Amino acid sequence: MIFMQTVSVHEAKTHLSKLLRNVSNGEEVIITNGGKPVAKLTAFKKPRRQLGDMKGQFTIPEDFDAPMPDEWFFGDDNDEDVI
Repeated sequence: MIFMQTVSVHEAKTHLSKLLRNVSNGEEVIITNGGKPVAKLTAFKKPRRQLGDMKGQFTIPEDFDAPMPDEWFFGDDNDEDVI
């Protein structure tokens, strides 16, 4: 069973740390403005990643694991020396 607490905007601003602790323990908080509900504070649930979610969105080149050329590390002969 989820406990639901209702607080005003002023109370929420004053006691935010406490409310966040309560939310992390499974509670939900309704925040009101002028007595009317305007927001619900709930725990964040990390979205579940599923194997294959990005299938077809990119391709890996055939030579992705080929050795890098020396010029990549040391520059080519046309580069000025940097001291």
